[in-house]
Amino acid sequence: MIVPMKKVSLIVLSERKEDTLKKLRKLGLLQIEITEGSGERIRELHEQIASLERCIFSLGKPEKTDAAEEALPPSEALAISRSVDALNEERQSCHTEQAALQAELARLQPWGEVDPASIAACAEKGIAFSLYEIPVSEYEHLDECVKTLCLARTKSSVKCLIIRSGAEGEDEAIASLGAYEVRLPAVSTAEIRRQIAELDSRMRAIDEKIAAYAHEIGGIKLALHTLEKELEFEIYATGMPEESLPAGEGQEVSVSYFRGYLEAENLDRLKKAAKDNAWGLLAEDPTEEDNVPTKLKNNRFVSLIYPITDFLGTVPGYFEFDISSWFLVFLLIFFGIIFGDGGYGLLICAAAAIPAAKALASKKAIPPAVLLVGLFGLSTVLWGTLTCSWFGVSPDLLPQWLKNLSVPVISNVYSDRLWYPFGPDGGGLTTSQNLQIFCFTLALIQLAIAHLKCAVRNRHSIKMLGDIGSIFQLLGIYYVVLSLVVSSEVFSFGLVLGGIPVGTVAGALVALGFVLSFVFSNYEGSILKSILASLINIVSVLLGVVNVFSDIVSYIRLWAVGLAGAAISATVNELAGPLLGHFMFIVLAIILLVFGHGLNMILNVLSVIVHGIRLNTLEFSSHLDMSWSGHKFQPFEE
Repeated sequence: MIVPMKKVSLIVLSERKEDTLKKLRKLGLLQIEITEGSGERIRELHEQIASLERCIFSLGKPEKTDAAEEALPPSEALAISRSVDALNEERQSCHTEQAALQAELARLQPWGEVDPASIAACAEKGIAFSLYEIPVSEYEHLDECVKTLCLARTKSSVKCLIIRSGAEGEDEAIASLGAYEVRLPAVSTAEIRRQIAELDSRMRAIDEKIAAYAHEIGGIKLALHTLEKELEFEIYATGMPEESLPAGEGQEVSVSYFRGYLEAENLDRLKKAAKDNAWGLLAEDPTEEDNVPTKLKNNRFVSLIYPITDFLGTVPGYFEFDISSWFLVFLLIFFGIIFGDGGYGLLICAAAAIPAAKALASKKAIPPAVLLVGLFGLSTVLWGTLTCSWFGVSPDLLPQWLKNLSVPVISNVYSDRLWYPFGPDGGGLTTSQNLQIFCFTLALIQLAIAHLKCAVRNRHSIKMLGDIGSIFQLLGIYYVVLSLVVSSEVFSFGLVLGGIPVGTVAGALVALGFVLSFVFSNYEGSILKSILASLINIVSVLLGVVNVFSDIVSYIRLWAVGLAGAAISATVNELAGPLLGHFMFIVLAIILLVFGHGLNMILNVLSVIVHGIRLNTLEFSSHLDMSWSGHKFQPFEE
């Protein structure tokens, strides 16, 4: 459920606002609605927090220790962060210098060992030469006055030394060449390598100095938290508006005020604090125009979905629905269908059982994420049992007792059999078609739940008739989907069951639902205004019927993704099967099985994120008119 909130406004004397904030922080009840502050201290705190964050990033993940972490005083943490910043700057400088030297060495690499000092010494003794790279066509037609020594030759160019003899016309002949003179380095290539090695050694020493601070990372994180709390306090203290009010006899008094939100059940505690401290307090119910934070409160089972919603960053708005329970139930179903293999489910359960056993052995609570993974595994095992899917193995090779546990109409054991829901004359359905029907039925149930929740919310208004109309549309379009997607023979529009023309009833439900939705969906006290609103948005209203159809059809992705995963696992088994029959290739077969099935499980996890979560946060939520526009309730506390 979404915890009821109260909007409160506090008025305090400006001279006592900091004392007031300290007392409010100690209470830890109120989320203050002030987002901006000013002052030099705020800028300074931002810089200090950024410095500590850089330091934590540089230190990385610390080694686990049994010692309890103690917060470092902010001054000590900042001293460490400044040292780490200086070391990082030095390392960056070394890295830049090393990169330049490596580029220089790479440039000279084709010329072998180059020593400019030796070349200069030769020049002093009358032997002057330069390094040149000359196109082959030019090199073959050099003037006789140009003396060269070829060092290397390729199809396109020649690397050579041009020896300066001082002969007449030598400079003109060299200048006329399409030649590229290689610039000599400042030092020899041997010296460049020595400098690179020295810089590498310096960077290793810097890394060791940085690593020496790693044991302080826990204390630095706690110091960071302290500074963040101080920044929050400064923002609130400097962000409060101030006004001067007349206090009698020509005097004025300066007051500060702010607004915030707290849980309705804690209002009495805030009232008592306001009375004890002479604060002005106004409490009222929030309206839809207010930016009300959301706090969810559910039982332990439903709360297992929180790791998923926290990862996604999805928070319902205060005036929206809390669908945590439905989200969890349907996600478990979707997960099982998408993975679709009982063998994979057993592996998932085993993966969850290991950390759960460790937590129990150390007498700690099992993390919610571990319990959630375990439920995902059980859901997958259940679906694999119902469909007789175990590691992609053909049902013919599975023991009979596993086959007996499966449900025939959706079991792989009976994939070649036709099922006749309305008798042989009505046409048959394959196992795949039965699975499609299951997915569409799942869509009908989940989307109908959405509109039932809306109808309950609007139960005191005739707007509820619009929600009932949406349910009628769902029922009628559900049959249309079965006819168009599954089988037009089995689910024909002329089908009559027990004297009831099913196709005609489906069409009537769609028409009736559309009329009810058209007339009452926008009802806000006047039917005429509701009809006018629908007429103004007639295109959207008509597209709404199409959207219902597409939303139901969208659930076929569960069957399609599950089918793809089953095909991959079966293919992996077919590739590895022949290898298992040869002793020489057993290891290779095992590697192939582990890699193939492991990759398939990874793809299935991605499919759950893309498809399973989507059906909850998009299709289901859109029928609830949810936009997930909320933000978490975060009280101002120590």
